[in-house]
Amino acid sequence: MRIAIIADAYPPLRSSGAVQLRDLSREFARQGHETTVLVASPDLDTAYRIDKADGITVARLGSPPTKDIGYVRRMANEFRMPFAMMHNLKQSPIVDHSYEAIIWYSPTIFLGPIVRWLKRRNDCPSYLIIRDIFPQWAADMGLISRGPAFHLLDAIAGYQYRSADVIGVQTSGNLEFFDDFRIRHPGRRVEVLHNWLSKASDEPCSIDLGTTALGGRRIFVYAGNMGIAQQMDKLLDLAIAMRDRDDAGFLFVGRGSEAQRLRDAAVAQGLRNTLFCDEIAPEEIPALYRQCHVGMISLDSRHKTHNIPGKFLTYMQAGLPVLASINDGNDLKALVEDNGVGRVSVEPRGRDLPNLAAAMMEREVRNDSIRGRCIGLSEALFSARAAVEQIVQSVGGR
Repeated sequence: MRIAIIADAYPPLRSSGAVQLRDLSREFARQGHETTVLVASPDLDTAYRIDKADGITVARLGSPPTKDIGYVRRMANEFRMPFAMMHNLKQSPIVDHSYEAIIWYSPTIFLGPIVRWLKRRNDCPSYLIIRDIFPQWAADMGLISRGPAFHLLDAIAGYQYRSADVIGVQTSGNLEFFDDFRIRHPGRRVEVLHNWLSKASDEPCSIDLGTTALGGRRIFVYAGNMGIAQQMDKLLDLAIAMRDRDDAGFLFVGRGSEAQRLRDAAVAQGLRNTLFCDEIAPEEIPALYRQCHVGMISLDSRHKTHNIPGKFLTYMQAGLPVLASINDGNDLKALVEDNGVGRVSVEPRGRDLPNLAAAMMEREVRNDSIRGRCIGLSEALFSARAAVEQIVQSVGGR
């Protein structure tokens, strides 16, 4: 099939969404599909740039900036983004390329206009991959009120949903959110599309824990975004509670709106069992995890939607059991416990995490069989091959 994948993030960006889309695009190409990625690129000083790599055509289309700016300006620029992408695509040499399916990734919720434009031009189906349900989760957490701004964002998200022939959500728990949508739009289909991960890189890691204060300890690692949605204080409180143990260490790798505050808090506490490192390339993550023993996950307890973070997949692929602090009712709890790949807290402030971590030090960390269970779960549920095959089948391809 001739596939167009539309996104606002793609490498060299290091976000989980960018890496997932790279892996998905590579797998489409590996399976013989003619794959074009159309990505919003605010850093361009030209209207477009066409790159070719790994059998994929990547069209970087000039667009307004949407990261690291104020909320009002960000929302205005996100609204403008798909129209800027369309304008610049029309100036590019691939404007007349034809496609048999349009695929796009959310977040963001603002790509509906370019999706509909391409669907009309090509008379083809579309598939929306949803990895979080916005703005509902932001309202659940109190980040925005359910006032005019929420209803505007909700309308934009609804326009996106109506642009899709098939919607792929992360877990079965997210299907309930679309019950009313499916009744109102019986021609649309909503299905579970598990996250995916490609084969682990064998690149070395720039972080050598053996040369740090954590050398010789059992390492609890968190690698990824440190923002409001993660409620990271629960994990820092865990490190504080275990500060007197000389056999446990806590490693935090990444960036985010809360990263510097957490670093400062660790310094203020005089923690010797905790290390913060800047974001590293995704290719270095497997080598980092080979130095660690437990992967940590944290989600704000106010979440009401279901979310399986991308880092969970990387922990499983690396054979690391997980210690997760998540919202009650999240599908991730059953996934972890039913498969015996870690321990989960749904206590809102994570006050039971020290006991769970201590138990993991005594059992999971010393249990070689858990590594096999983690890797087995990764291979069974979270492969890029399975994701591509499901999407192709859903849009009527072969």
